[in-house]
Amino acid sequence: MSMRHCPYRCWLIVAVVLVCVVSASGRVAAAQQARPVPDWAQARDETLRLLSDLLKIDTTNPPGNETKAAQYLKSILDREGISSQIFELEPGRGNLVARLKGNGKKRPILLMAHTDVVGVERAKWTVDPFAAVVKDGYLYGRGASDNKNKAAAYLEVLLLLHRFKVPLDRDVIYMAQAGEEATTRVGIDFMVEQHWDEIACEFALDEGGVAYERDGRILYVGIATMEKVPRPARLVAKGSPGHGSRPRPDNAITHLAAAVAKMGTFQMPMRLNETTRKFFQGLASVSPPDEAYLYTHLEDPRASATVQETIRTKHLGYNAMLRTTISPTIIHGGYRINVIPGEAEAQLDIRILPDENLAALEAMLRSVIRDPAVEVSIKREGRPVTAPSRLDSEMFRALERSGSAVFPGAVTLPLVLAGATDMAHLRAKGVQAYGLGSVMTEDDHGRIHGNDERVSVEGMGRFLQYVYGSVVEVAAAK
Repeated sequence: MSMRHCPYRCWLIVAVVLVCVVSASGRVAAAQQARPVPDWAQARDETLRLLSDLLKIDTTNPPGNETKAAQYLKSILDREGISSQIFELEPGRGNLVARLKGNGKKRPILLMAHTDVVGVERAKWTVDPFAAVVKDGYLYGRGASDNKNKAAAYLEVLLLLHRFKVPLDRDVIYMAQAGEEATTRVGIDFMVEQHWDEIACEFALDEGGVAYERDGRILYVGIATMEKVPRPARLVAKGSPGHGSRPRPDNAITHLAAAVAKMGTFQMPMRLNETTRKFFQGLASVSPPDEAYLYTHLEDPRASATVQETIRTKHLGYNAMLRTTISPTIIHGGYRINVIPGEAEAQLDIRILPDENLAALEAMLRSVIRDPAVEVSIKREGRPVTAPSRLDSEMFRALERSGSAVFPGAVTLPLVLAGATDMAHLRAKGVQAYGLGSVMTEDDHGRIHGNDERVSVEGMGRFLQYVYGSVVEVAAAK
């Protein structure tokens, strides 16, 4: 029946429905407008104070001493009236967990960051790595970007939600865990195996992403949705020992050196997946023409070899996303200048793509080395191998929207993280985990685990807004 012949009652029903829709839309808009907006300058300054205090606590791993950082964080939470607890597998290796309760309509979201840091070469730093020095718009210190800046920003998000009494559809959990830097047994392993109920969640936010700044603008907001897996390898060369004055053709060090040189120049084949395809397609859209050509011709048989070699030499991070990587890192051999040793060993830092076949990889390395005097063995156990987190989840979409709001003009791209994080353990439990990062330039990237590690002061403020907007969209009651 056409609407013009509809009885009066039909028109009345339509009118009532329209009124209800408009009323509901008005209530949603009013609720959104009524939600308090933080004073972002004040919140940024508080975040930087939290970060500065954390940087001054030396949690170099080993030995860690993460309980000192956990106790500091707990003192902040206690002052705010937020209950928290410290869990220790070993004395001094504490993991702190706090929770804001929601109404239970949805499963929790976890904000997590490790508090341990790698060691420093003090003589090569221009500032005291544990003094939290602010200089030229940056805050310097070991852990400034890996990963105490997340510990501070995520805590500030928790504090803002609590102070504004934001009604929540899901619990928001905060964890500052120990041992991420190579001793996960006391950190995420311990929490997952023995205290999973304290951190069980649907979504998790951690480290590994970036708001990539180039030429003064944010080019893209990268979210780590998958990560490569550490599977270290040993090369052991064996020969005949003897006096250094009588050179031997089976010198173990000579054989090992040749094998290491081959590993240093060998590159595994490129293998694209859903994440890397989307990343390089998006990166091409915001890159200068000469660089865009590289990213759009990765699989062009006529250009791929040249393109990949250019990326290998000029874009180390992007190259690492494209393949399983091998880096010689440690060599041992010999004990006296005049003694030819009977054995020498090298260690390789291998980061595999999640679907890598280790037996086939081991066989490939043997075929490249082609020396029966050198044994090759890849470690099978370690961090779990897991599937990528989804690109169509509620959390990823919220991160996209918040990224667009805080970083106008930047595209949001999924990343393959070349390093390893504690998110692997969560993904193994079915959690959709996403790695985030503050504003960083290529130079800032190079300082992670290096000298003069730092984080942008202004960038931390924008990162805080980005995380807060994402968490509110996913966790706040609708």
